[in-house]
Amino acid sequence: MKAKIVVLPGDGIGPEVTVAALRVLGEVARRGGHEFRFEERLMGGCSIDVHGTALTDEVLRDCQGADAVLLGAVGGPKWDDPKAKVRPEQGLLGLRKGLGVFANLRPVRVHPALVDASPLKADRLVGVDILVIRELTGGLYFGEPKGRHMKDGHEHAVDTLDYADYEVRRVTELAFRLARGRRRKVTSVDKANVLESSRLWRQVATAVGGDNPDVALDHMLVDTAAMRLVQAPASFDVLVTENMFGDILTDEAAVLAGSMGMLPSASLGAGGPGLYEPIHGSAPDIAGKGIANPLGTILSAAMMLRHSLGLESEAAAMERAADAAITGGARTADLGGKLSTRAMTDEVLQRL
Repeated sequence: MKAKIVVLPGDGIGPEVTVAALRVLGEVARRGGHEFRFEERLMGGCSIDVHGTALTDEVLRDCQGADAVLLGAVGGPKWDDPKAKVRPEQGLLGLRKGLGVFANLRPVRVHPALVDASPLKADRLVGVDILVIRELTGGLYFGEPKGRHMKDGHEHAVDTLDYADYEVRRVTELAFRLARGRRRKVTSVDKANVLESSRLWRQVATAVGGDNPDVALDHMLVDTAAMRLVQAPASFDVLVTENMFGDILTDEAAVLAGSMGMLPSASLGAGGPGLYEPIHGSAPDIAGKGIANPLGTILSAAMMLRHSLGLESEAAAMERAADAAITGGARTADLGGKLSTRAMTDEVLQRL
């Protein structure tokens, strides 16, 4: 297997955790006889500093021509002025739109050895294995118009929550396909009692459910879903929802696993390269200290092998190695341990 992988380390701890993932990918390539060509590019705040924009057209074209894209994290206090016209997050949104990756897959699984790392009672974490599918290129983050204006002497801000039926259909159809390989249950999350966009969402999800009678479908309001994620998280199998709801719910679900540093993600479209990144942010408070948890990025790289490169056995080997490291007691600071980023990566490599 030969593959071109564009690497976007980004800001904060992004460069540290992507280096860790590349070390593991390099060993996977060596053992399997694969040729992974890594091409590093700027995106996010570091790109603003050099180019004045969070994502250049050239970098986007490079990503579009790759087999997969691996991202670290973007943002930080340096670029956090709310009045700034150019922000690191614009690069991330532009990349998602430019790659056409409309579905963000975020698996949430509680490792038995990390039950005590979660603030939830241990009995509520038994059997938790959730796949959250977040619609990624529609909704409030992309809707138009958006902006600020003065009216009657007051400043107003406007964001538009816009969804088309085809956007809802393609992401819910994916949810049903993936649920078929799991426990055959889809929970569609919306706010249909208030929002017109959510009523469209529920209407389309119901129709897709009718086309897939072998998979159970239930609808849940987002506030109820937020409550159920801490009350009875094991009751969920595949959870599918719109962009902003998915953003918030998956950060909440990270608490189940003990740390955001544990959770990977894959962003997929109808074709072309997938985008792979840990769900955590740039963590500027620990950037440069070499103590960030690399497992979310390593597991994102495993998802890349599976979904973009078709290397299922190699992906599973990386996941088993990460699991074995945790079982063996390897812990970074976010999990109550003292291992550095590099030492945790070494623990994974030793078990690969």
